[in-house]
Amino acid sequence: MSDRHELRASDRDRQAAADRLRAAHDEGRLDLNEYDDRLTRAYGSVTYGDLDQLFVDLPAAGGLEVTHVSPGVPSAPRPRRVPAEPTVVASMPTALKVLWTIWAAVVAVNLTVWLLVSLGAGPTYFWPMWLLVPGSVLFAVTASVSAARRGRPEPPPWK
Repeated sequence: MSDRHELRASDRDRQAAADRLRAAHDEGRLDLNEYDDRLTRAYGSVTYGDLDQLFVDLPAAGGLEVTHVSPGVPSAPRPRRVPAEPTVVASMPTALKVLWTIWAAVVAVNLTVWLLVSLGAGPTYFWPMWLLVPGSVLFAVTASVSAARRGRPEPPPWK
């Protein structure tokens, strides 16, 4: 069993192959259907030969080669990507995003109407300022939800 193509691949090898396929898809070398097909075959592969067949028409990627780990030989640790801090809007619940969008649309419509009326009839009372009241309430709710979420532990990534 000295032929490398007949040796069984590990989960780490299959994951490295999937990462290389993702990089090839991101570079535009594979369309979505090819990527999906090859990804299915990568996770279903048993030997190194099965994995090698996935890359016969792809150029060697610098740093993204499939690493074949021999038993007893430690491999170099892969650098881990640290996820960026989520922005305020990204971490906001969907319901609050919808409410902020509706409020902004209502403010825009009211300011437009007030501007058109003021241009036609001269300066008038600035009644759109009353929309600051629901905006302030919405801001307070958003701040309290954000504070409550910060105090809660993060759910595990697999849930």
